Amino acid sequence: MDKKKIVLVEDNAVFSMILKFVLEKEGYSMFLAGDGKEAKTLIESENPDIVLLDVMLPYVNGLEVVSYVRGMLDMTMPIIVFSASGQDDMVHRVRGVGANDFIEKPFDPDSLVVRIKQFLN
Repeated sequence: MDKKKIVLVEDNAVFSMILKFVLEKEGYSMFLAGDGKEAKTLIESENPDIVLLDVMLPYVNGLEVVSYVRGMLDMTMPIIVFSASGQDDMVHRVRGVGANDFIEKPFDPDSLVVRIKQFLN
């Protein structure tokens, strides 16, 4: 059985490595991007099963990445967005550009695993 592919877009290297470790342990293939420009290229080339994406990123923010994936690339994989700003307006903006879910930082990596499994199973 092929491993499900996850593109993780996070500019905090420590947080990114923690999530990578946890998700690889769960059996997923991980592809990492540290900024929005890199994310757009990686998502297009890897066609992942799911995208995990921070809102605040260098060069191109997470909302723009979601818009690009949904609009220009016309891809429909689940996208989970996370941000330290869990205000209602941010949640609405994230959903408005086409993301499937929103998680407020900080969060327990195990809760992210549960959400990923809900989308992929």
